[in-house]
Amino acid sequence: MKADYKNWMPKGMIYSFAAGTAAACLLLLLTGCTGILSPGTVKTVLIVLFAILALVLLGMSIWSILMYRSFDYNGKRQLSRQIIDYIAGYVKLTKGCRILDVGCGSGALAIAVAKGNRDSTVTGIDRWGKEYASFNKNLCERNAQAEGVQNVHFQQGDATHLEFPDESFDAVTSNYVYHNIPSNDRQAILLETLRTLKKGGTFAIHDIFSVSKYGDMQSFVKKLQNMGYQKVELIDTTNGTPIRKSEAGWMGLSGSALLTGIK
Repeated sequence: MKADYKNWMPKGMIYSFAAGTAAACLLLLLTGCTGILSPGTVKTVLIVLFAILALVLLGMSIWSILMYRSFDYNGKRQLSRQIIDYIAGYVKLTKGCRILDVGCGSGALAIAVAKGNRDSTVTGIDRWGKEYASFNKNLCERNAQAEGVQNVHFQQGDATHLEFPDESFDAVTSNYVYHNIPSNDRQAILLETLRTLKKGGTFAIHDIFSVSKYGDMQSFVKKLQNMGYQKVELIDTTNGTPIRKSEAGWMGLSGSALLTGIK
């Protein structure tokens, strides 16, 4: 039995772009090469519009396929695996600790952290929405079994309102989760996660911390420091470790960084 962490680029999205491209090309052919419309301004405008649409959708199809290949756990680049291992490397705890992974998806980060902290317990939560239909609790449990990891369990949860008391965990982790949550204040979601962290606990949260998604993160770092958090850093992960600068641009990962520190 082998773990299957799926792919961060859903196949459904690839198929949708491909189907859209085919539909746009068909409309272009019907408009331009048949007598459905008489020659004139309307026909010309439609031909141009369908041609542009076909090119855009073709570009999105190629982009999504390249993304899929880059993230593939069994592929050549294995970017997903490298990102997961990078984050997990920041979580090294003593015996008997509790760890929370927010937005566990297919279980990759939670399992990696559990493997690196065999004497601690890891809780992975996710709402497992329709956007990633192939990700679910059963998949996470199968992957943990395949990896021979027993110190991890999974449950449904909401990152915006965690059902855990204050200071429940010795460490909290997350990877590429919060930017997917519709919100005008994602910094508040970060604080909700950090609420569950014990005094002296560590956190390692990786996401696209761009201004458009999060606002001024440097000010947020200072805010955490003023609240008593220590060794707070926002570490750029697009400088080659683990993401190459060139990749970050075309993949839409610019602004990726690891927020880490101690409460």
